[in-house]
Amino acid sequence: MTTVVMLQPLFAFIAGVLILLFPRILNYVIAIFLILFGLVGLFPHLFGGA
Repeated sequence: MTTVVMLQPLFAFIAGVLILLFPRILNYVIAIFLILFGLVGLFPHLFGGA
């Protein structure tokens, strides 16, 4: 669980930089972000949770 907590700010930072550099990919970045963290929430045991 620690790695998931540490990865979320990293993904948010990368997404923010990508959106600033390439505003047209905003929809894709948001979609990937939501899908990844939705999966983390639904299946925590797959990502190192108890």
